[in-house]
Amino acid sequence: MPQGRRDSCGGRLCYADKMIRINDTLTIGEEEIEEYFIRASGPGGQKVNKVATAVQLRFDARRSPSLPDYVRRRLETIAGNKLTKDGEIVITANSQRTQDANRRDALQRLTTMIDEAAQRPKFRVATKPGKAARKRRTDTKTRRGQIKKLRSHRIGHEE
Repeated sequence: MPQGRRDSCGGRLCYADKMIRINDTLTIGEEEIEEYFIRASGPGGQKVNKVATAVQLRFDARRSPSLPDYVRRRLETIAGNKLTKDGEIVITANSQRTQDANRRDALQRLTTMIDEAAQRPKFRVATKPGKAARKRRTDTKTRRGQIKKLRSHRIGHEE
């Protein structure tokens, strides 16, 4: 992953002139992604309060010029609680020990989410069971009913 510039983005990490490939037909510009480095929670060690290794990645899905409308709608559904009221997707990665590894992890999770949204769901054609299948079903039901009737304790009583 290329190194970002901190100077023009007000302390956060942002990118310029690069494209992130989602799949064969979809790419997003790196300038659409903002990354903030925060301190990771949990047990640390000697540098726990000095090093900000966790990454908070923000992607404005609602205003992204790279996403078609159908991808945007599905992405907002898939994102769930990672989506803010303003339409930003916030992904926090802090499972790795280094900033670069957490950055790659967060970006991978975002691209996977967008790729999943880009896959159009298969159109399901409603079908009906065939005549033979309906016959087999009714025969099975009749047979089961006869077996259950034989289990009854009424011997000699026909209904």
